[in-house]
Amino acid sequence: MYISARERKILDVLLSHEKGITVGELAEQLDVSNRTIHRDLKGIERILEKYELRLVKKAGVGIQVIGEEHQKKELQIRLFHLSHTEYTPEERQTMILIALLEAAEPVKLISLANDLNVTVATISNDLDKIQETLEKHGLSLIRKRGYGVEIAGSESAKRKMMSELLFYHFDESEFLSFMKESILKKSSDMMNTVTEKLLGLVDKKKLFTIEKQIEKMKAELPFMIADSSYVALVIHLALAIERIMQGEPINFEAQYLETICATKEYETAEKIAKSLEEAFHITIPKEEIGYITMHLMGAKLRDRQGYMLEEASLEIGRKVQELIRFVSKELYTDLTNDFPLYEDLVIHLKPALYRIQHNMGITNPLLEKIVQDYCELFSIVEKGMNKVFSDVTVPKEEIGYVVLHFASALLREKNGLHALVICSSGLGTAKILATRLKKEIPDISYIEQKSFFELRHVDASQYDLIVSTVPIHTFTEPYFVVSPMLQEDEVASIRQFLKNKKAPVRKKQVNASGNTIQKMSSIHVMSETIVQLLNGFTVQPIQANSLREVLAQACHQLWTKGIIQEIEPVLTELFNREKIGGLGIPETSLALYHARSSAVSRPSFTIYELSHEQTVMGMDNKPMNIKRVLLLLAPSHAPDEMLSVLSHMSSLIIKDDGSIELFSTGTEEQLHSFLSESLEKFFYEHL
Repeated sequence: MYISARERKILDVLLSHEKGITVGELAEQLDVSNRTIHRDLKGIERILEKYELRLVKKAGVGIQVIGEEHQKKELQIRLFHLSHTEYTPEERQTMILIALLEAAEPVKLISLANDLNVTVATISNDLDKIQETLEKHGLSLIRKRGYGVEIAGSESAKRKMMSELLFYHFDESEFLSFMKESILKKSSDMMNTVTEKLLGLVDKKKLFTIEKQIEKMKAELPFMIADSSYVALVIHLALAIERIMQGEPINFEAQYLETICATKEYETAEKIAKSLEEAFHITIPKEEIGYITMHLMGAKLRDRQGYMLEEASLEIGRKVQELIRFVSKELYTDLTNDFPLYEDLVIHLKPALYRIQHNMGITNPLLEKIVQDYCELFSIVEKGMNKVFSDVTVPKEEIGYVVLHFASALLREKNGLHALVICSSGLGTAKILATRLKKEIPDISYIEQKSFFELRHVDASQYDLIVSTVPIHTFTEPYFVVSPMLQEDEVASIRQFLKNKKAPVRKKQVNASGNTIQKMSSIHVMSETIVQLLNGFTVQPIQANSLREVLAQACHQLWTKGIIQEIEPVLTELFNREKIGGLGIPETSLALYHARSSAVSRPSFTIYELSHEQTVMGMDNKPMNIKRVLLLLAPSHAPDEMLSVLSHMSSLIIKDDGSIELFSTGTEEQLHSFLSESLEKFFYEHL
C-alpha cells in the first residue's frame, strides 16, 4: 500500500491528537491550505479502512481517528517502518543538514541524491533552503563542482545548530523520557528515520553516562536548574564529548574566559568536566569548560534561595522594580509591593538577559496564544521592557514569558483549591499552565509546580487537582494531561471533575508534629534574623582614603561587636566579590558590598557615610561616584529563611525613587523606622 509523505504526516498528527484536531490546525501544522487537507482526507480514510479504523468529524472538536488501540499502534508502527521512498521537503532538508554536520569532509551531491532517492537537482534546491537556515546561525555552505558540499563556520556555531535541531524535533519531555526510559518508554519500532538520524548526533550510551555523572553531582551544585536547562546541558555535554573525541576543537574568547573564571558557575563547570574526564578517559580543555559555564549562567533556576543576594542581581532588580512601576501605572493596579512577582522576575530575567546578550537563543512555542489571550497586557509589558531594557533587543518570545509572570500576579487569590502542575519544561511551561488554570478556574488559589524528577516525593492527597503537560505512566493517582495553554474541552473536563469531587480533605494530621516543629523553626529563624539585623543596624561616618580602608574599618567595628569572628576572611570574600562585577548601584550614590563567610557569626546590615567620594565600578560596568557604602553580611551556611530576609532587604534599597533617596541621604533613625516597618510586613506576609 503506497502512502505519500503528506498522508504519512497527516496520519502522524491525527494519531497523536486523540481528542481531535481541526482541519485549520492540521493545515497550519503542515503549511498547506484547508482545501488540500480535505482532498487528502479521502486517501486517509482508505488507509484507515485497512486497519479497521475510521475518521470521525465532530463539530467544535475536529477530526478524530476512532478504533481499537492495538490497531492504531499497528498503523503507527507501519508508518515508522515505511521505506521512505518519499520524504517531505522539511524531512529531506533535515536529513541533509545532519549528514553535512556529521561529515568530516565534503559530501558529494550524487551521494545525497542516492541516499534520499531524489535527483541531484532536488538536492541542489534543498541546499538553497538550507543555506538560508545556516546563515541565520553564522554558518555557510561551500559548494564546488567536483568538490562536493560542506558546512563552513565555527565549531561552537555547528554545535549550537545540532542542539537546536534536537530541540526542534524533541520537546524536553521526550528527551527526558529518552534519557530516563522509565517515564515514557518508547519502542525502538516507533522511531522514524529522521528521529534515528538526529539521535545519531549523540551516542545513546554516552548520553546515559553523562546524565549519570550530572545526577551524581546534583547535590554539589550551588543551585537547582529547571528541567529544560538540565536537558540543554546534557545535550550540550553529549555533543561536546562526541566532538572532542573527533578532534574538533572549540574556540573561546580568552578575555571573557578570564572574566567568568571567578564565578561559582565556573567552579561547578570544572567539577562537571573532571567527572566526565574520569568517565570517558579524555582531557577537557579550558575552552570547553567556558562553554559549560555559559550554559550554567544561562540556566533557568528552580531554587531561588540566596540567588538574589549571592549573584549580584540588584542591577536587574532595580530595572525590574522600574518595570513593575511602569506596568502598575499603565494598569492602574499597584503591584509594587508584590515581592513574589519581583523575586520571580529577577530570577527569570537574569539568565534570560544573559542568553540574549550572548546570542544563545530563546524559544517560546506558545507566543501566539499568549499574545491572543493577554493582548493588552502584552502590549503594556512590551512597551515597559523596551523602555527599561533599552540597551538590548528583547525578543517577543521573552516578553511572552514576562507577561505570564504579571498575569500570574494579577490572578492571585487568597483562598481556594490546591492544584499541582507537573511539567518537564521546568518553570516556563509550568508558569504558563498555572496562569491559565487560575484564569479559567478562579476557585484555584494555590498552585505548586513540580518537575518529573520530583514526582517520587509528591503526596498526591494534598492536592484537589493534578495536571500534567505529558502522560506519566508511573503515576497512579488521577490526573489530567493537558496542553500548556489549556483548551476549552480540557477546562470543561477539569470543571466537571472538580464539581463531582467531594470537598477537599487534606491529610494535615499526618506528621503534624513534624510539620509544626518545621514551621515554628522557620518562624524562629526568620524572626531572629530580623531582630539581629535591626539590632545591629547603624549609619555612621567613616574617615578613609580608599574603599579598602572603608571595608577594613567596617569589618574591624563588626569584629569588636562579635558579629564577625575574623576580619581577613570576610575582607577576602568582599574583595573577591568585587572582582566578579561592579557593586555600585547605577543612578545612585550607593554601593552594596555583600558576602557570605564562615567567619560571620550572625547576619548584619550597616551603612557607612564616606568622608570623600569614591569611584567604583557600577553594576552596569560603568564607573560611578559613591557617597555611601551598604554592607550586607551572612554566615556561609545561612538557612533559607535567613537568605529570604536578606534578599528582601536588598530589594528594599531599589524599591522606588523614595527608597533610593532614603538609603542615599536618610538618618539612622529614619532608616531604622523604614526597615522595621518593611521587615515586619514581610514577616507577617510570610506567616
